[in-house]
Amino acid sequence: MSDVRDIDDPLALERQVCFALAVASRNVIAVYRPLLEPMGLTHPQYLVMLALWERSPLSVKELSGLLQLDPGTLSPLLKRLEASGYVRRGRDSGDERVLAVTLTDAGRALRAEAEKIPPTIVARLGMEITELEDLHGALTRLIGAAKNAVR
Repeated sequence: MSDVRDIDDPLALERQVCFALAVASRNVIAVYRPLLEPMGLTHPQYLVMLALWERSPLSVKELSGLLQLDPGTLSPLLKRLEASGYVRRGRDSGDERVLAVTLTDAGRALRAEAEKIPPTIVARLGMEITELEDLHGALTRLIGAAKNAVR
């Protein structure tokens, strides 16, 4: 019987891309947590705010597409951000069927504090910007390949 820890084993845990991605995701998000908590944000809420800081207002449908989240997952995030006073949800004046999400003054002001996050993350990870950019490129390609694989 072969040793299941053999690195040539196609089922070895350490060889699985899904395992590496899951562990990397948990660990990187853990680095963000102490920076986001004082702002009253979870990591998923931070992603919503990033999208809105880039372009606001956005419809729920647009946000869902940008964040690649199901609207059912996005809705509770938006409710909590609205309760925190960072966003406002309301019907689009041009199309009453569209639910628009807009930053409040407090949400816009939070951006100044959030601008400290990326350089702090880079410093805490102790990796070169070029390494992180290369990783981002590889992950973006992987996301595209995975999307194509499930179609």
